[in-house]
Amino acid sequence: MADVSPPASPTDLSDALPKRYAKQWLRTRYAKLLDSADIALNGPRPWDLQVHDQRLYTRCLREGTLGLGDAYVEQWWDAEALDEFFARLIGARIDERVLNLPRRLAGWLGRVVNLQSVQRARQVAEAHYDLGNDLYRAMLDPRMVYTCGYWANATDLDGAQAAKLHLVCRKLGLQPGMRVLDIGCGWGSFARFAAEHYGVTVTGVTISREQASLAAEHCEGLPVEIRLEDYRQTKGRFDRIASLGMFEHVGHKNYGPYMQGVRRLLTPDGLFLLHTIGRNDRGNGVDPWVTRHIFPNSEIPSLARVVAALDRVFVVEDLHNFGADYAPTLLAWRDNFQRHSRESGAGLPPGFYRSWWYYLNMFAGVFRARGLQLWQWVLSPQGVPGGYRRPAC
Repeated sequence: MADVSPPASPTDLSDALPKRYAKQWLRTRYAKLLDSADIALNGPRPWDLQVHDQRLYTRCLREGTLGLGDAYVEQWWDAEALDEFFARLIGARIDERVLNLPRRLAGWLGRVVNLQSVQRARQVAEAHYDLGNDLYRAMLDPRMVYTCGYWANATDLDGAQAAKLHLVCRKLGLQPGMRVLDIGCGWGSFARFAAEHYGVTVTGVTISREQASLAAEHCEGLPVEIRLEDYRQTKGRFDRIASLGMFEHVGHKNYGPYMQGVRRLLTPDGLFLLHTIGRNDRGNGVDPWVTRHIFPNSEIPSLARVVAALDRVFVVEDLHNFGADYAPTLLAWRDNFQRHSRESGAGLPPGFYRSWWYYLNMFAGVFRARGLQLWQWVLSPQGVPGGYRRPAC
């Protein structure tokens, strides 16, 4: 049947025109922002943003980075070189020039509530680290190290992770017979490496059941004990303590108690090495998309908050930044993940592949643009007599 509805009235047109112009204004505004980062809408280059759903602009205005990430997972947009897309966004500081209400709300919530309390701590283990050891076996290096590699003289992921583990052991000055605590031991990579290569006795703690089970298997026959426990429950006395890639789950409300707890566990002449991602600014360190879909309750620390937590607790012996090395680490994980997903076929849940592809590429781009850093702190309770000397890297 032919459409016999009456033509639009002036009132109908007056309602439609503002919406049409509002959408056009949003598109134009985002196009100008992206152009300042040398990114084009629907352009021909690998890092250009390809829009599949015109609702993207309104969603990003309303939901900020949360909406941008969710829209990618739902296939509203694409970029062939997603890592370079994010490197250009961060390099041009586009994130500082747009309203991001969900991030502001997340920051406010983090100031009011302790999101990393003992009761909430296992949420990240259940949502991320307990996803399945097969995934991490395929994505990581053979030792299953899930932290930034050290690429100064390395040509592949395995070499970069071995170099990082040696670097940590040398910075701590490990000697045979020392008692070492590994806070957030993952799948036992550092514990096994230190025991095998440096003759130390290691206690590793993790809140992930999957990690604890496989770590115990990896370290079988070595002087290594793996405990399934929160770091706040750990007891003992140790000559050296290391924490690699766990501090991002502590939260600023717990930084002071964390440092004080480590100090109680460390001998007076001991050393503590803290390996953590860090921010350039004094912001809250919370990204709503990452905390909702990848690392629940995570928070990237700022330099000021770490220093404040060290006050009258530790002497800073050394601070080493090799954040640029995280980009090649993440890209190696990304390539392994892609290879694994192709081999496993339809084994991944709907949306999981695009979520992890987004996560790995986004962080690779941010680190490439130096929007985030990787810090290794060497801390002592009272100061090393005569001064600490960083070993050759």
